[in-house]
Amino acid sequence: MMRLVIILVVALLLGLGLSLGLQYDLGYIRISLGNYLVETNFWVGVVLLVVLTLALMLLISAVRRLTRGTGAVTHWLARSQKRRARRRTTEGLLALAEGNWPHARKKLESSAEQAETPLINYLAAAQAASEAGDHDAVDELLRKAFESTPGSDLAVGITQAQLQLNANRLEQALATLVRLRKQAPHHPFVLKLLKNTYLRLEDWRELSKLLPELRKRQLGDPAELDRLERTVWHNLLHRAAEECRRQGNQDLSTLTRLWDELPSSMRRDEHTIRVYTELLAKAGQEAQAETLLRKVLRNHWSDELIHLYGRICGSKPDEQLLAAERWLQDRPNNPELLLALGRLSLRNELWGKAREYFETSLHLRRSQETLAELSRLNAHMGDEDASMRLMQGLVRETGLPELPMPKA
Repeated sequence: MMRLVIILVVALLLGLGLSLGLQYDLGYIRISLGNYLVETNFWVGVVLLVVLTLALMLLISAVRRLTRGTGAVTHWLARSQKRRARRRTTEGLLALAEGNWPHARKKLESSAEQAETPLINYLAAAQAASEAGDHDAVDELLRKAFESTPGSDLAVGITQAQLQLNANRLEQALATLVRLRKQAPHHPFVLKLLKNTYLRLEDWRELSKLLPELRKRQLGDPAELDRLERTVWHNLLHRAAEECRRQGNQDLSTLTRLWDELPSSMRRDEHTIRVYTELLAKAGQEAQAETLLRKVLRNHWSDELIHLYGRICGSKPDEQLLAAERWLQDRPNNPELLLALGRLSLRNELWGKAREYFETSLHLRRSQETLAELSRLNAHMGDEDASMRLMQGLVRETGLPELPMPKA
């Protein structure tokens, strides 16, 4: 109400001023445009000027409103596209989870450019293409993912390596991971993927170089890493022994050099020692194997290693037997040691002592291996009845079926 009153007062004042001004002759306005000449009264010119100004202002205002309206339409269209992109992305992810690879790829790729996170769309679409076996499409989608988001090279590279591993493209995965490791040397997931790749490629040498980094970064359960390290070095030892056999290398220099390369923890590991000494024995180096086993057993007892010690023929069987009998003083009731002593007694042609050791071991533990040894010894010593009784007991324990046998 107050605004209306003010407008009326201003209009009255302007009208009053104009009526008073018209009583005076203030001259005229003359405008020359080329061959045209326009003359008008001063007050008429003022009115025309005011009208032109108001018209110009109205035109500017209309243009502004039109511009704002166009921007609103553009904004509305953009929001609508984003909503559709979110819907298609959701549909694509659901299809991916359901295993509908072609549908998932189509939805995810088509909505990637309008999506808020195009990187996610392209990576998921690449996974769908990989599951469908279209490796060329995978590479193209990963390229688009890289171009869509600055700084995504590590994420794209890791995804690429995973997809290559899943598709059993091991050489390509290895190349990708080696490149990523140069870029991020200590990235935990890159190191884990690299470990899995070396393991599947059976690249034991490179895996042996990677293991210290895995331990340092605590990338895995310690017990699991111990098993992995044992597997790595056992395979390397077998390969070295095979190489020596192929080359006819009687001094086993390749195998012994590799043994010197082993970490100290592996040279103390009884399973690794067993593998190494078995390889030495198979290569004709039983004396060297016996010397190593005797040294180890003197400081670190192992039933697994004493069992192997009884099977190996050293250069001096009598000294080998004496060494084992000294260990018996501290372990009089160890069945594995007694079995080994029985075998070492046989090597020294001490038949009665061998039978005594076998019988004592069998009394402490019913072992099919000990039964077989004692039965064989009795048969060769002429005690056929004792051998037959042992053989019948062995047949019962192994669960052999009742079958007809030839009569003597």
